[in-house]
Amino acid sequence: MSQKVSVLFVCLGNICRSPTAHGIFEKLVEQNDLQDQIEIDSAGTGDWHIGKSPDGRAQSYAQKRGYDLSHLRARQISPSDFADFDYILAMDEQNLADIQQMQPEGYSGHISLFLDFLEGGQEGQEGQEVPDPYYGGDQGFELVLDMVEQASSNLLDHIVARHLNADH
Repeated sequence: MSQKVSVLFVCLGNICRSPTAHGIFEKLVEQNDLQDQIEIDSAGTGDWHIGKSPDGRAQSYAQKRGYDLSHLRARQISPSDFADFDYILAMDEQNLADIQQMQPEGYSGHISLFLDFLEGGQEGQEGQEVPDPYYGGDQGFELVLDMVEQASSNLLDHIVARHLNADH
């Protein structure tokens, strides 16, 4: 049995975008019976919401599509995450820059924008961000769900092809 592949989703406060990605990817992994092979977590670069549940609007819109975020709690990214996670995926350029600034020398994992996986996991979509819905209207949460669902599917395909194919 191979070692688990670990994925960390990161946004600013860890209450909207990254827990949405966490919840969607978690369900996708469970639907494919890969929970013993893929570990998932989420974090924020900021510390304002540590210990809090995801934003109520994020939970509500996710629930309408069958995703449960209620068990998630916000935490801040830490230096140990670089030892613990193979993939650290940022929701926007600022969070990516913050992660890269923290990155220890010799980290051999994958750090990128999450939406780099939007187009079939291929290069060429670099730079696309998951917009922060926190200060916007309801349509922002729907857009985040649409983007994250597609990118999550592509990310899972990428992980299976690159890391788990021998097991399947």
